[in-house]
Amino acid sequence: MNEKNSAKAGELSGKEAAPGDEADAVNAAEEAADRAEARTDTTPADQTDKGADEVGPNSGGSEPTRDQADPADRADRADKTLVAMRPVSRQDSAQPTADAVSEPDEGQADAATSGGEAAREPRDDGAASSTPPSDEQPEQREEREEREEREEREEREEREEREEQPGEEGKQQPEADAPKSPEAPAKPHPVSAPAPVRGPDANPESAPAPDPQPAPDPDPARKPPAPSWAARRESDSERTSEFVALKPDLPRPTSPRPVTPTPGPSSSGEKPGAGSGDSDRTREFTSPSRADNDRTMALTQPPAPSAAAPVTSSGTGDAAGPPPPLDLLAQLTNTPPKAETVGRTVARRIKIWGTLVALLAVVLVAVQALRPLPTPTLKLTGKSSHTADGGALSLPWPTEGQAVVDIDGLGRMGSYGEMKPLPIGSVAKVMTTYLILRDHPLKAGDKGPSVPVDQKAEDDYTTGVTEKESVVEVKAGQQISELEALQAVMLPSANNVARLLARWDASTEEAFIKKMNDTAKELGMTNTTYTDASGLIESTVSTAEDQVKLAKRAMTDPVFRQIAKLPSYQSTTTSGGSTVETARTQYNFNKLVPLNGVVGIKTGSTTKAGGNLLFAAETTVGDSKQLIIGAVFGQHKTPIIGTATAASKSLILAADKALRSETVVKKGEVVGQVDDGLGGTVPVVAAKDLTVPVWSGASVAIKLTDDGKALPHSANAGTEVGMLTVGSGAGEAKVPVTLKDDLSEPSFGAKLTRLG
Repeated sequence: MNEKNSAKAGELSGKEAAPGDEADAVNAAEEAADRAEARTDTTPADQTDKGADEVGPNSGGSEPTRDQADPADRADRADKTLVAMRPVSRQDSAQPTADAVSEPDEGQADAATSGGEAAREPRDDGAASSTPPSDEQPEQREEREEREEREEREEREEREEREEQPGEEGKQQPEADAPKSPEAPAKPHPVSAPAPVRGPDANPESAPAPDPQPAPDPDPARKPPAPSWAARRESDSERTSEFVALKPDLPRPTSPRPVTPTPGPSSSGEKPGAGSGDSDRTREFTSPSRADNDRTMALTQPPAPSAAAPVTSSGTGDAAGPPPPLDLLAQLTNTPPKAETVGRTVARRIKIWGTLVALLAVVLVAVQALRPLPTPTLKLTGKSSHTADGGALSLPWPTEGQAVVDIDGLGRMGSYGEMKPLPIGSVAKVMTTYLILRDHPLKAGDKGPSVPVDQKAEDDYTTGVTEKESVVEVKAGQQISELEALQAVMLPSANNVARLLARWDASTEEAFIKKMNDTAKELGMTNTTYTDASGLIESTVSTAEDQVKLAKRAMTDPVFRQIAKLPSYQSTTTSGGSTVETARTQYNFNKLVPLNGVVGIKTGSTTKAGGNLLFAAETTVGDSKQLIIGAVFGQHKTPIIGTATAASKSLILAADKALRSETVVKKGEVVGQVDDGLGGTVPVVAAKDLTVPVWSGASVAIKLTDDGKALPHSANAGTEVGMLTVGSGAGEAKVPVTLKDDLSEPSFGAKLTRLG
């Protein structure tokens, strides 16, 4: 009966009986302790003999006491306890009270080591497991208990040091001391019974309450010490307590080192349904050793990191980098991405490119709308020329040489002879006068700077008188004004003064001659060559056509026109003698001035050149004043100057008679349009009749211009926007043009669609 109760009590203590069997286990333990105390009256010798006689697996003797227990059995229980113990973390290593309960007694380990062969002999089943020797005095018992407590304290300190070094835990699980006798299996240590190890799928909420440390006996002298399994009992309240997680969503604790538990002997008193699950809950959440730890310390162990690669939406892991955007979005929204299809791909591309196209369209619209508007232009839509009625005009041309008649700004009336270079004599002085006025311009009524007379000019005068040249009396050291010098060159045709002005302007006559030829090329005088500023040298040649070009340009200068139409001037350098060269009043050699509206220009004659006259005459045609410019060259009939003058007069009179006024454009006639540059147009009309001088068969050009004014982007009908012009220069005729309709800015659509 004692063996059965002791075995049952040891099984319940080693296996952690189910909550339903707790009362039976406690009662059995108390009965075993009472029986052990009753046997203390026997002598140590009797106990020894009885233990030696009844040793065996089936003997009815009691178990050995704490000091007399089988060392091998203790070592075996200690080894199995270490094997079944769950590894303790650093946080749990600071709990000496709870850990001391689950470790074997150091005294038992020493007894197992020093027992030798006696450890392998059968135990005396009839001996009590915790009965002290009968001859032990109270002082010896107290000394033994103090020694045991000191050994247990040293054992706890060593165990704490081992727990602080997790790498050595595996070394403290010896397996060589397992029981060798199959007939008498070693009984597991009542206190250090292996705790079942929970798997990764175990529910932490179903675990039982941790094992509390048993309270010490207040009077150890009253009765012998209880067995080790009884010292490690748990109270009913602590055994039945259940852990409640403060944060249910925390990761479940996993055992860092799964260990296969060593099951204890089956108990016949164990109730059905009280399986290992309840004992697992009791061992999983052991009682904390430190007061500052809360009940959630079992969940503080982080789960082991998973070695598996993250799984993408396609089902494959990608440990090299973050998941694609769609997979990341699926993870964040907890919604898996939709399967990729052709339609979805096309729709996504349409969205992307559609957005880009829309953005570009907005930018294009803004740029087109804010771009500066093009400047409106005026275009001629009516006729660009007008031809007068009648046949070709017939003029009284000379019988020799060359002749040309032009109406300045309207065109040529006609010409006579072959336009080939020939000597022109003093007509060359027109280029000399034109260059002096161009480079040293004068205002009307201004005489200009003084020109000092050098010795060369005086010598040329003396030589010219001898050679019958056209000269004016000057003396070295005199000062002559620019205006008087030009009058001397144009009217009495003074060769010596022409050379003086060339040296004054260009330092040398050669440099001035070069300027004359360069200017001739600029004016398009392709058949002209100058070799002398005066034209006396016969190598200075030109044509009537080239000289008319020069005359048109020179007559644009008002001072030149003023000088050319003078009949005479008063000299300040002459002595006032009776000869032409010394007379105070110097006359113009062009005898047509001022008759028949003649206003110049210049005569020229030499033996080689014959008689030459470049003329200009003004005539009134309708409301305009026209300028007739012509030339008659190569007249050799004597008197050569008279012949040239007479032929010129006939041409002037015939041209004046042939000119007439004619209406080219009537008032209100559409002649053009204003183009805003973006496709919008508004017609323009003549503000009044356009009347121009013409002659029989003449063809005149018509031009529409803005008259130098910028056109507006918007204006009302009737606004003047330009000029309708016929001719140029002195013969130009023009009338204003106005808008027929309102002019508005381009529309928004026109701004957006413009390309330029």
